[in-house]
Amino acid sequence: MDTQFVWNEEYNIGVDIIDKEHKRLFKIINKLFSFQDEEKDSQWACQEGVKYFKGHTVKHFADEETYMQSINYNGYEQHRRLHKGFRESTLPALEEELETTNYSAGAMEHFLGVCAGWLIGHTLTEDQAIKGEGIKLWENLLPSEELEALKEAIIHLVFDMFHLESQVISDTYGGEKFGQGVYYRLVYSTAEEEKKQEIILVFEETLLINTVGKVMGLQTNKLDSMLINAARYTAKQFVGRLLEHLPSAEPYELKEENLLTYEQFQKIFEKQKPQVSLLLNTGGAGYFSYCVFASQAVQSGVATPIEHENAMSEVERYLMKRKEEEEKEETHPRPKILVVDDSMTIREGMKELLEVDYEISQVDSGVAAIRAITLDRPSLVLLDYEMPVCDGRQTLAMLRSMKEFEDIPVIFLTGRSDPESVRKVMSLKPSGYLLKYLKPEEIKRKIDAFFESIDT
Repeated sequence: MDTQFVWNEEYNIGVDIIDKEHKRLFKIINKLFSFQDEEKDSQWACQEGVKYFKGHTVKHFADEETYMQSINYNGYEQHRRLHKGFRESTLPALEEELETTNYSAGAMEHFLGVCAGWLIGHTLTEDQAIKGEGIKLWENLLPSEELEALKEAIIHLVFDMFHLESQVISDTYGGEKFGQGVYYRLVYSTAEEEKKQEIILVFEETLLINTVGKVMGLQTNKLDSMLINAARYTAKQFVGRLLEHLPSAEPYELKEENLLTYEQFQKIFEKQKPQVSLLLNTGGAGYFSYCVFASQAVQSGVATPIEHENAMSEVERYLMKRKEEEEKEETHPRPKILVVDDSMTIREGMKELLEVDYEISQVDSGVAAIRAITLDRPSLVLLDYEMPVCDGRQTLAMLRSMKEFEDIPVIFLTGRSDPESVRKVMSLKPSGYLLKYLKPEEIKRKIDAFFESIDT
């Protein structure tokens, strides 16, 4: 394994006792990476290394808490609670797993991934806050200002952690697919569970490799279990840092986490509209999205909850499922069709009709269609004619005005067959005109015929 944790001087917070221990923890993690690769006496070396890491972690927490108290740091209680959770829950569970599996390679990868993710988040979010840097407290803000404050906080936190310039490109993200994505769901609640908050983070695969993977020094362009586990813990600390400073913040506790498929993620969006739905771009590093659903929208049974006991197997199962889907697509690639219609009944009907032979994505408006096409270019767009705000003709006109999209095939799927409606769109060069009242098998036959015609 070529993994080596990369220390940068900018991680220093200017407090000698804390900075030295951060560097030491990075070195210990790197030692454990190397121990894992050594066959001779590997188990004994890993056992000793884990004990050494735990001992220094506990000592670091004590030193850090003493320092925070000495400066009357106002985030002390929150910070101490995070220390306690990692010290008394996360580490013991990981140690038990190592002992139960006789320090197997999989258990060591899980341990290293979790500890690497914790250390990234701990160093780049929690401890940067001690010196008053990173995101600012959101004080004295009116509710109407919260969204803008959240956007600014996310942008600052991404820069503080990974030195990436990001920008919000949509604050009405509708769940559109972008590249190979990782869909990570977190459910929080207050102590009495009177209030709940569901947060879904969507990461383009390349973004995780370019951020968490880069800090870990990974020499791969593919996700593996160690990177997924590190990304989970980094993401949890990222979200925790944001929740900590909400103007209306109450003490939320994490109750559930899941890794979702795109289909599971889509279903959440189909059933509920999020309170917050931001899509951000980091330039060449990749896209990500931050979505928040209110208490009444939180659903149960969405996916398998990840617990200490099943985390290793659940991450492996998730990666295996992704691999199977990728291999299936490579062996039998399916053309991508984007269905654009404000009627969920029509969208779901088209998906059911076509999904065996085609990869289907769907949006409910012309504006969302432009965004979806930008994020994940389809082979064909099935476009409704009559939609509110931006109708099908206006949507196609926008597409044809953009050089990169001017040649995308678009077939109108509409209930309008009058000559005037047809005439209005002919100058925009649609690839066809299908009537919604046709029998499903006839619609399917015509779409199949379209793809056959462009293949010949």
